[in-house]
Order: sequence, then structure tokens, then C-alpha cells
Amino acid sequence: MTDVAEPLRAGAIGPSHWDDLSIRVRRSAEFVAIPLFALVVSALLFSVFLFALGKSPLDFYSLVYRGGFGTAFSLQNTFQRSAPLILTALAVAVPARIGLVIIGGEGALVLGGFASAAIAIPLVLGKLPPIPTLLIMAVVGSFVGAVWIGIVGYLRYARGVNETISSLLMTYIGIAIMNFFVEGSLRDLTNPNKPSTMPIGDAYMIGKIPGTDVHWGLAVGIVLAILLHILLTRTTFGFAVRVSGGNPRAALAQGLPVGKLIVICCMIAGACAGLAGFFEVAAIQGRANASLAAGYGFTGILVAFLARHNPVAIIPVAILFGGIVASGGLIQRRMDLPDATVLVLQGLTFVVLLMSETLYGRFKIFQVKAAADRT
Repeated sequence: MTDVAEPLRAGAIGPSHWDDLSIRVRRSAEFVAIPLFALVVSALLFSVFLFALGKSPLDFYSLVYRGGFGTAFSLQNTFQRSAPLILTALAVAVPARIGLVIIGGEGALVLGGFASAAIAIPLVLGKLPPIPTLLIMAVVGSFVGAVWIGIVGYLRYARGVNETISSLLMTYIGIAIMNFFVEGSLRDLTNPNKPSTMPIGDAYMIGKIPGTDVHWGLAVGIVLAILLHILLTRTTFGFAVRVSGGNPRAALAQGLPVGKLIVICCMIAGACAGLAGFFEVAAIQGRANASLAAGYGFTGILVAFLARHNPVAIIPVAILFGGIVASGGLIQRRMDLPDATVLVLQGLTFVVLLMSETLYGRFKIFQVKAAADRT
């Protein structure tokens, strides 16, 4: 008995619990430090861009803070814009767990919102009560989004079509489909200025979270992000997804239904984006029109990458970028810059973030040798 206990006390058999904890903490720190470093570098590079325009970077970032987080009004505006960003970022993060790069959340959002508005027309005219009407709209919007991105997953597995290209191209197809009906058979003739569907009416709009001016889409997005995190990290389905994403051939050899998992992940992603479209119609626009294509799906790509495709981490990152988007109008008025200036900042951040991927595993401070290697 003594011969067995001594090596255990000496740490010769495997790393200790403290070693395991140190390894996990340092590796986790790397996934926080490098994205933060990318944000800082992006801010510095964008400052050079502002200097070239003769503008003060300090004034710019001060206005970003004031316009996004400085007052109760701006903070609620930020939360309002964060809701679709959370849902569209989830549309990128879930397929990423199985090794897919889906960037077509914008198309699923637009089609989901359009489908929600279209199905609402006969329901509203038929005097169906608001609650069942909204539930049907949410289900239809999510279903259409799920089918739209599910097609991308099917093409990837069954035909080997690159999911990044196909999802991007289908985004423009989805926007064209909406415009075809909004400017044609479903156009509200009482609104000649801007093509749109018939308004659903104030009685059928989603209310605000009590005590705020923020609609319930934010709460739904946060709850959904937490539930998807649990699904992907604490269930056998999530384990199968991670195995399939890490090594599809090994997953097939183990009998995992990789094709089915790909399609399911894509459908979950599309449902999230379609739900974002529903909230844009039922909580913001009140109808389907060109305003649905506001770029939330593309900003969601950046949010998901910055959060390392972690559904829970998406929440604070989406709020950060929601604040940046919300400050665009203030920046335009105070600094005489175009509203698209924040898009330049987002694009620069995305490029720097992609370049920062090469930094993982290069810093010794984040690397911890196993106990067996240290003895």
C-alpha cells in the first residue's frame, strides 16, 4: 500500500487538480486576451484613419460611449439594437461548432421577417387575438429561416457546396424574394412612398420589457443563447456536434450521423435568424419592407467571431456592438461624418480579428506543460 501511495502524493501519476485548473485558466485566458488585443489594435488603426480625415479620435470614442452607453436613453437604444445581433450571431456560432462558416444570417432574418408579416395579414384581417397571432408569426418566421439555412447545410453535406459562398448568395436571393412580393402582390397600396406589406397594427405589436423601452427580443435572445450553450456543452447532441466538427471522418467511423447533424445545426441557426426577423417586424417596423435588410446579419458575423462562437460570450459582445451601431447617428451629427463610419470600424475590426487567429498558441504565458513533462 505504501508503494502505491507515495507516487500519488509525489504527483508522479498524472497532473494534480491544481495543475488541471491552471491549464484551464491559462488556456481560457488566451481566448479572452487575444480578441481584446484585436479590439485595441482595431481602435488604434481606426484612430489613424480619423487623423487622416482631420478628426479627433478622442472625440469619436467619447461620442461612441455617450451614444451607446452614456445615458439611460442611449443604453436602452443599445439594448434594442443588441437583440437582433445576439440572434444573428447565434446563427453563425451554432454551425461553427460543427465546422461550418455560415454568413447568410441576413437572408434568413429578412425572409423570416417577411414571412411573419405575410402570415399576419390574413390573421389580422380575420380578427384573430394578438397573442396567438404573434405566436404563429414567430413560429412561421423561425420555420422559414430554419428551412432557408437548412438548405445550405444540405447542399454542403449532400453535394459538397461551400457553405460560406452558398449562404452569402442565398442572402441576396432572400432579399430579392422579399422585394418581389413587397413591391408586387403584397404591397400596401395605401403607402405609396415606401413599398411595404400591410401594417399589423399597434394591437399586434410586441410590448416592452416592464420599466424599459426595450422589446422582449432582448430577453428571448439572452435566454436562447444560454439554452444553446447548455445544448452544445452539456448534452450528447452537443458532444456529437463537437466530435463531428473536429474530425468528420472519425465521427462517421464511429457511426455518428454527420449529415443529419449538419442540417440540424444549420436549421437551428436559421431559426435564430428568422426569429430576429420576426422581432424586427413585430416590435420595430410593424410591417415588412426594405428596412429589414439593415445589416444585422453581417454584424452578427463579427460578434460571433469575436465571441469565439461561445453563445454566452455573444451576449456582452453583441451589447458592445449594439452600442457602436446606436452611436452612429450622434457621430454623424456631431463630427460631420457619414453614418457608415461605424461600418468602417466594424470592417477593420473583423480584418484584424481574422489576422489575430495566427496568434493562438504562440505566447508562452498561456502555455502550461503537464506535470509529467515537468518531472
